[in-house]
Amino acid sequence: MAIKSKLHIKTTMRQGITQLGDCYFSPPFKVMNTTENKTENPLHLMLMSSSPGVLDGDEYEMRIDVVAKGAVHLHTQSYQRLFDMQVGATQTLEVHLQEGASFTYLPHPCVPHENSIFKSKNSIYLTKNGSLVWGEIITCGRSLKGEVFTFSKFQSVTKVYLDHQLILKENIIMAPLEVAPTAIGQLEGYTHQASLLIFKESRDYSALIERVVEYLQEQIGIDFGITTTQNNGLVVRILGFKAEQLHGCLKDLAEWVSEVKTAVYVD
Repeated sequence: MAIKSKLHIKTTMRQGITQLGDCYFSPPFKVMNTTENKTENPLHLMLMSSSPGVLDGDEYEMRIDVVAKGAVHLHTQSYQRLFDMQVGATQTLEVHLQEGASFTYLPHPCVPHENSIFKSKNSIYLTKNGSLVWGEIITCGRSLKGEVFTFSKFQSVTKVYLDHQLILKENIIMAPLEVAPTAIGQLEGYTHQASLLIFKESRDYSALIERVVEYLQEQIGIDFGITTTQNNGLVVRILGFKAEQLHGCLKDLAEWVSEVKTAVYVD
């Protein structure tokens, strides 16, 4: 049975610590506060689901509001599985950051099963001194079951706004029946791809880029590219064959971004 689910998270600030405020969710969503040290930022939230995956006709609507100077790190519980579909499923996520707020989201990889049809729309609204670390990993499917690019269509559109002006748009479309993912200009033999978007106002990325390049060059079985954008953004793209490896890379890079932020504040 198709599910129409909604999730809305609002945060508050108490004595300089980000805390969970209003939180509404309908099945299959659940939200758990996993922050170990409640006296420090950021606020760690775990997005959970009682469903084994996304089913045909499912519609997910999510919104997250981060209070001014608040810091939130949203985690996922497990891989997002997209099951066999005829009509398709959709997911929308809006993130609204007030002035000086930061948001980190590194979800587990997405695994599209055979015949799955899925479209996600992500909109992130930054304001002055806002900070964003946003990751996404797409796999070829269940390779151990012989499902390598047997899904029908996958699309993920991510838009980043600064003061309500669009500063970056990423539109990933994979339709294996129409365009072979192994073709030139596509994945060219790789089966997994990861993206990392970073926006930090008034940050110098030169040292971070050198560290990222050195780290990724040491990884086995991947290829990667790095580019800067307007409004002080950084985009890292990685191609590989193993979901866990790519997820680990994104987590390591996100840790280094946090170190850069801390160093700036200390100075």
